[in-house]
Amino acid sequence: MKTNKKALIAMSGGVDSSTAALLTQQAGDECLSIALKLYHNEEIVISREKTCCSLEDIEDARDV
Repeated sequence: MKTNKKALIAMSGGVDSSTAALLTQQAGDECLSIALKLYHNEEIVISREKTCCSLEDIEDARDV
């Protein structure tokens, strides 16, 4: 008898993490996803366009 596994997927809002979540679900396993924003780009003097994890990226991860 197959037992379903559980996976925690770190979501960036990008293709790789989204695909990992989809494949995990399609395999019949339980998928829980999480996206973290640990700092504001402006606080570390990096423009939003140069890094990942903008608010838009977090919203993309949520939509997935």
